[in-house]
Amino acid sequence: MASTGDLLPLKPADFHVLLALADGPLHGYGIMKQVERESRGEVRLEIGSLYRVLGRLLADGLLAMGKGDGRRRDYRLTALGRKALAAEARRLAYLVRRVRARKLLPEADA
Repeated sequence: MASTGDLLPLKPADFHVLLALADGPLHGYGIMKQVERESRGEVRLEIGSLYRVLGRLLADGLLAMGKGDGRRRDYRLTALGRKALAAEARRLAYLVRRVRARKLLPEADA
């Protein structure tokens, strides 16, 4: 990713990983569990797919690797990652408003 002006919509797994890290660094297993919790079990990342997502997000500059304890690596959002997460949240919020305007999702289904 070149700059925040060039941010493209995130893949669902990428969005969930970035969202899981919004409150602070986590290691891989912690990310998997947080994604599962926050998605109410609808998104489950297998180890292989999680580390492919993490590798892509690291390469794109959305994540950085923190200090681990020797056994585990911690991952954290970069400033660009936080901007990408916020941009995707705005995009999704807009879509939800459009869906509600068409009465496809009641207001109570938040």
